[in-house]
Amino acid sequence: MSTFTTVSAVGPLRLIQVGAGGMGQAWLDTITANPDVELVGLVDLNTDTAHAALAARGLQDIVVGTSVGEVAAATGAHAVVNVTVPVAHHPVNVEALFAGLPVLCEKPAAPTVAQALSLAASAEASGQLLMISQSRRYFNSLTQLKAVAGELGDIGVITTEFFKAPHFGGFREEMDHVLLLDMAIHPFDAVRHLTGQDPVSVYCEEFNPSWSWFQADAAATAIFEFAGGLRYVYSGSWCADGAETSWNGSWRVNGARGTALWDGDNAPTAEGIEGAALEVPASDGGPEEIAGSLAEFVAAVRSGEVPDGEIHSNVHSLAMVEAAVQSAGTGQRVRIDDVITAAYAQALDVEKNVDVLAVLAGWESPLAALSGAGRDVRA
Repeated sequence: MSTFTTVSAVGPLRLIQVGAGGMGQAWLDTITANPDVELVGLVDLNTDTAHAALAARGLQDIVVGTSVGEVAAATGAHAVVNVTVPVAHHPVNVEALFAGLPVLCEKPAAPTVAQALSLAASAEASGQLLMISQSRRYFNSLTQLKAVAGELGDIGVITTEFFKAPHFGGFREEMDHVLLLDMAIHPFDAVRHLTGQDPVSVYCEEFNPSWSWFQADAAATAIFEFAGGLRYVYSGSWCADGAETSWNGSWRVNGARGTALWDGDNAPTAEGIEGAALEVPASDGGPEEIAGSLAEFVAAVRSGEVPDGEIHSNVHSLAMVEAAVQSAGTGQRVRIDDVITAAYAQALDVEKNVDVLAVLAGWESPLAALSGAGRDVRA
């Protein structure tokens, strides 16, 4: 049974942010704009970068340091926002969790499913919440799409087309599986959110168009199968000049009673049988992207309600990516459960924290542990 503690302190939630680089700048602005939280500490290995980021925003009396534990002790912080690079997610999250602090961590949870399973066990062992910020769940128009999709009856096919042509420079243009690893986790996670289901298998092909400025494959098509027969088809490319899609992609949801379309930016449209218009619910106007993620995290820490991005559930989004990469490499259909099971064996083999290892070893199976059965919260 997994539980996490809640924070009942009066006043704004006192936050430490870890990471003051590119994405860290956006998080600083988001945190300072939210009256329900207060930035009390900023952690970065380069303290000059941290001080410069604070000075640029006129932020004063913020404790700066290189250690989460030390800054937490100096500030009386209630929680941590982890905006480090993916390879640092695991050590930073573990340090914060075992310092008694709930964590909101940028996606992906970790570079590998094995490390993500270690993080799920760390959350259990520490009794703290670890939520992964899948910020693209928090678009009001996606919420509208989810609502209207619920009126379409049994869903047969969902498709996402993602075509952009960014010239990033640097590591992205040199990395393997750049589209799948760097971007596809967003729509993969969104389709789980949209359907309330986890896929069972994937077949994926990667390739690199002849004109690509990426060193490795920058385009991919993946077909995911869900237990009830639903197919999700993702097609994307990082080197697609002309008629580019939204950063959220272009979506089609087809069900027994009609079809919904979403351009990734605006409100969706829907058409029923024989062309009848279907009503799309109005937007609730809630906070979007990382502001929406932060708002849900604060609410969860206060109430004990398990948020959408809780680590146990989020492992499935990362497993979709890892399974797609494996399929592209082998040319074979890959079962998601097999990816998680193999990652569990690896996690058991490499885990060094005795408390975390005890939790991992105590799971009946990784699939049961991630299912959420028996999970609750405690004050």
